[in-house]
Amino acid sequence: MTNKITTILFDLDGTLIDTNELIITTYLHTLNKYYPSKYSREDVLPFMGPTLHEAFSTVDPDRVEEMILEYRTFNIANHDALVKEFAGVLETVGTLKEKGYKLGIVTTKRLDVTLKGLRLMKLDSFFEVIVAYDHVSKTKPDPEPIFKALEQLDSTPSEAMMVGDNYHDILAGKNAGTITAGCAWSIKGREYLAKYEPDYILENMADILTILGE
Repeated sequence: MTNKITTILFDLDGTLIDTNELIITTYLHTLNKYYPSKYSREDVLPFMGPTLHEAFSTVDPDRVEEMILEYRTFNIANHDALVKEFAGVLETVGTLKEKGYKLGIVTTKRLDVTLKGLRLMKLDSFFEVIVAYDHVSKTKPDPEPIFKALEQLDSTPSEAMMVGDNYHDILAGKNAGTITAGCAWSIKGREYLAKYEPDYILENMADILTILGE
């Protein structure tokens, strides 16, 4: 296995950059505006991972677009203050790049906000391909975004690994036929991720290097 992985695809939020606090705060701000005091931190955890459209559709199908607009406005305004780095990510991604791996991002986030986060964390120079919400008709766990990224990287599922912190990432990888790695630092916890049986669980991003034999 270790000889043939040439390509690593990463989810963004909760995997490469710590946007957990930003996302939770933004959801609570938005929901409190429409439904004061109804939602707690625990209530919004299931919204982490799905698209905004999917998340808000479960709250009020008639106000989805309105709530998405409110969410995005607050999220952008508070982005740089609330986004943090995860230990080991910058160094590991830099090493992978140096060693010649093809690197891509597959996210359910819009491209403009994805780039904002990558630039803030100084990760923007490492990735050859970004497949964001704007680029696909079906989002993870559908394999379409992964296939799209692999095609642009001139790579195949059998030589790729999908790394993420959410079940969407693991299932998308499995559906596409890649190796999968879950992040133990997922806000939903290691046990939650283990249920989806990724091939590997990373305790720290640097574990990828060990798996690849680097």
